[in-house]
Amino acid sequence: MTSGSSANGPYDLLGYALERRYRVDSVIARGGMSTVYRGIDTRLDRPVALKVMDSRYSGDQSFTERFEREARAAARLHHPNIVAVYDQGVDPGEHGEHHVYLVMQLVDGGTLRDLLRQRGHLSPPVALSVLEAVLSALSAAHRAGMVHRDIKPENVLIGSGGSVQVADFGLVRAAAGAGTTGDSVILGTVAYLSPEQVASGAADARSDVYAAGTVLYELLTGAPPFTGDTALSVAYRHVNSDVDAPSRYVPGLPQRLDELVTRFTRRDPAQRPVDGAAALEELRGVREELGLAAVPVPEPGPRPGGEHRAEGEGPPTERLSPVTGTESEGSGSGGPRGTRALLRPGAGAPSADDESAGGTTNEFAAVPASGTGGNRPRRSGRRRGRMLTALGVAVVLIGALVAGGSWLWSGSSYVKVPELSGRPVAEAKRALSSAELEAHVSRSFHNTVPENTVISSAPEEGTRIRTGDRVDLRVSQGRPSVPEVRAGSRVSEVQSELRNAQLSPELDSSADRYHDSVPKGRVIGVEPSSGTEVRTGSPVTIVVSRGPAPEPVPDVGGAEREQAMQALRKAGFEPYVAGHEFADGVPNNHVVRTDPSAGTEVQMSGSPRVGLVLSNAVSVPNFSGKQLSEAREQAERAGLKLKVHSVIGRDNGRVFGQYPVPGNTVEQGSEVRVTVF
Repeated sequence: MTSGSSANGPYDLLGYALERRYRVDSVIARGGMSTVYRGIDTRLDRPVALKVMDSRYSGDQSFTERFEREARAAARLHHPNIVAVYDQGVDPGEHGEHHVYLVMQLVDGGTLRDLLRQRGHLSPPVALSVLEAVLSALSAAHRAGMVHRDIKPENVLIGSGGSVQVADFGLVRAAAGAGTTGDSVILGTVAYLSPEQVASGAADARSDVYAAGTVLYELLTGAPPFTGDTALSVAYRHVNSDVDAPSRYVPGLPQRLDELVTRFTRRDPAQRPVDGAAALEELRGVREELGLAAVPVPEPGPRPGGEHRAEGEGPPTERLSPVTGTESEGSGSGGPRGTRALLRPGAGAPSADDESAGGTTNEFAAVPASGTGGNRPRRSGRRRGRMLTALGVAVVLIGALVAGGSWLWSGSSYVKVPELSGRPVAEAKRALSSAELEAHVSRSFHNTVPENTVISSAPEEGTRIRTGDRVDLRVSQGRPSVPEVRAGSRVSEVQSELRNAQLSPELDSSADRYHDSVPKGRVIGVEPSSGTEVRTGSPVTIVVSRGPAPEPVPDVGGAEREQAMQALRKAGFEPYVAGHEFADGVPNNHVVRTDPSAGTEVQMSGSPRVGLVLSNAVSVPNFSGKQLSEAREQAERAGLKLKVHSVIGRDNGRVFGQYPVPGNTVEQGSEVRVTVF
């Protein structure tokens, strides 16, 4: 089997062994940047996924070098929610053509796009379970200093048993360094691009959080937040419009989910969680507040006829040349447009003879059936002659360009990065401009470097790079100040704000206080107070409300029922009758005790209830002078019993003495002794 190119496209490699180790068995998916195959590592007899990059990247030395660096970095990520990278390499091919490839963990199942295509949208428990796995993966990557740059449903794989894994870490960054894209080009999937990526091409961990927020929106509603007639119009909406609340399109969604989507998709990066870990913490807090337990993620069903992942069912990775006035959107529907190169606003327009202008190349374009190929009509001999003549001229020109290019490669096209650390940012920019290098500024707090002074550069000073390359300047903002905190904010929100300010949020229950208006569990303030200048990484204690201060239960013992209830209501309690019992000396329907007891401090949040235990005592009637039969009837009505002592043995006499005496309180069923004469 040859590895050369033919009409069969991605099927040319089937049966071929990359570097005589990785056998290519079948096509999984195909697109403009790469083709993904199912394969076998013949050395370990292990099934693998093989991502083979398109030939236009394979022939680009800068891309190959960056691809290798990013692959090594991705291989260091070990996390259950990240597709493992096993190996990378460059196969020389059998006829001199190179195949740049990546060896990855094979995930049998489908993508999140497949699940959305089959179900439309997901329930909140499933959506949060999916995004929790995605943010867990991003958390691990951000800790390792990696930014994904292209979070979208196609890059989220769902394996057997509902496992969720994120793929393609570093691939967009590698493509950004290729000669096939320029400095004025944005790389990413337009439906999930963050505003800062559109505006400047810069991306950090917060850009991944924005993309995760747009994915959550799509999981809940079934569609991405922004659509448009052109890719550029969608990109502009990311910059100029806020993401709507999902409940606007799916009534009944909890408000906290709306707030979570809004928080993740703030246009200002400083208003988002600082990284995947902070976003994950906020998501888990919302899940807990809503009482939504983690649930298994359903595995996507099989595709009809076992078809490959193809264009038209979601956003494939695709390359879009710079837009000039109008834009061809290509074919396919059913999801947002894919990973693409876009001209940044303000960059120069392409020339009219740019062969890629207005075209798109889909990452997961439909794979043609084996053996099919386009048959071109025969050209006339005259046209063939003109073609050969043009080809000869082109060969001569290419030779001249190669000769001149070799001189440029070895000489004037390279410069060294000047010394920049410690210089004012304006001065550093002038130095880079003089060296024909592009400056890109990012700012961060620093304990010792003064404000507006360069902390460091990337590449470092002395590094030999090409003229026109970008140098990232990390510029000091000086020491951070404790940010303003709104009373009543959620703890997770304040934690993110403090982390964004490069401070270390802490919780200390001993610092928590009672507050009449701030609900229990919400933030009262911070210590040190807002506006205080501190060192980066300094601990800042979040003061959390314990709710209103507790109040002691009033002593209403012995009071009549209605009087006791009025007194408790006035003190802010909700009284109720908790039962009846006998207490010597307490009249009937008067308070024996309260539950909680008098003096007990009760938290005043909500409507604190206090129970009244009332006396069921009976007041002894006056039986003196009554006929014995009448006295018996009166005692029975009062719930008492008579014990009769007759002076002359007559039962129909009159009562002339009794004990207990009239007015005493006794328990129901008690015995009263009477003397009859």
